Amino acid sequence: MAQQKDLSQNLLTDGVKPSNGGFVPPAGLCWISVLACLLLACSYVGSLYVWRSELPRDHPTVIKRRFTSVLIVSGLSPLFVWAWREFTGVRTVPSLLALMGIRFEGLIPAIMLPLMLTMVLFLGPLMQLAMDCPWSFMDGIRVALDPSFWMLCFSDMRWLRNQVVAPLTEELVFRACMLPMLVPCAGPLAAIFTCPLFFGVAHFHHVIELLRFRQGTLSGIFLAAVFQFSYTAVFGAYTAFLFIRTGHLMGPVLCHSFCNYMGFPAITTAMEHPHRLAVLTSYLMGVLLFLLCLFPFTDPAYYGLPTPVCTLTSSPSSLCLS
Repeated sequence: MAQQKDLSQNLLTDGVKPSNGGFVPPAGLCWISVLACLLLACSYVGSLYVWRSELPRDHPTVIKRRFTSVLIVSGLSPLFVWAWREFTGVRTVPSLLALMGIRFEGLIPAIMLPLMLTMVLFLGPLMQLAMDCPWSFMDGIRVALDPSFWMLCFSDMRWLRNQVVAPLTEELVFRACMLPMLVPCAGPLAAIFTCPLFFGVAHFHHVIELLRFRQGTLSGIFLAAVFQFSYTAVFGAYTAFLFIRTGHLMGPVLCHSFCNYMGFPAITTAMEHPHRLAVLTSYLMGVLLFLLCLFPFTDPAYYGLPTPVCTLTSSPSSLCLS
């Protein structure tokens, strides 16, 4: 009896796996996890402001400088997870890289299915874009296969920021590094809705830019900040869901890049479109198909069961099951 009590105490303090396979989190783990995530978020946002400049955020010089600092912080971000694991005594079967969604098992489905799912959600905007685009489908294929087009894209600092650097670094920091620290104490479902709060708050720094360069009225800037927080929080919950279900970083990165390209759906424009009925129908169909495909397209069976981050939960969750 005394041995069993000692074993239970060790499990609570060391956070190891007991014989029944469930993870027992160490005491105080949630406080440590939240503080680690907060420090990581502050480090990411703070790195954007280590360079003093009177230029706006979209100036190529500012973008290049921020690339440097953000890439350094992102490159060091796995050390936060390693330090958290060492400090809390959490012992994990998957490797640190696997916990962060960097693995080969199920990689091909992780590249294709989440992106296809996100494109289904954007069926309305895609239909609207296709109707308004002066190019034919074959013209689009020829442009996409033209190396000079991609050279032009990669030489554009804003394109590089929005389509490559921001999606990669933000998903690495705010999903791949934070979720392995939040899931053990909060569980997968709570972590999905907790993690985006750090992501949403991190985007409030855009308010500084707007106020600094007087880009709008105070009330307008505040409303824009609230809208951006809400949108980024919802999007962050979606990519957190993808990360937990697939156990891969690549899917959230590609979906993030795609959503940055598409922007927020122009519903007002759709209401005034010459082919309004067709466009609005495609909006509705996209949402319905997305809801129908959400769980089938993210079935963990496609990506290797169990997904690494799900091994950190103390009890089985439907989010982690096929």
